[in-house]
Amino acid sequence: MTKRAVPVSVQGVTEVGVHEAKTHLSRLLRRVEGGEEVTIVRGGKPIARLAPIRHDPTAFFGMDKDLYEVPDDFNNPLPELEKYFE
Repeated sequence: MTKRAVPVSVQGVTEVGVHEAKTHLSRLLRRVEGGEEVTIVRGGKPIARLAPIRHDPTAFFGMDKDLYEVPDDFNNPLPELEKYFE
């Protein structure tokens, strides 16, 4: 008789074995969609994590536009390094 792996929850994070994860991936993904984090372990050692993707509506591409100004001499060689390029 084979011992069945049972998901173990520690501090809100569920740990499951590789076989259990393969067998019940859809079920685990539903739990992740609900906000839970699942750690997949092999031989008692964590090897992967399933976690919900957090969408941060306050962060977006270009949000720092005009916040910083690049000086005109940005690409000029630094005087202290010129001796290395002579």
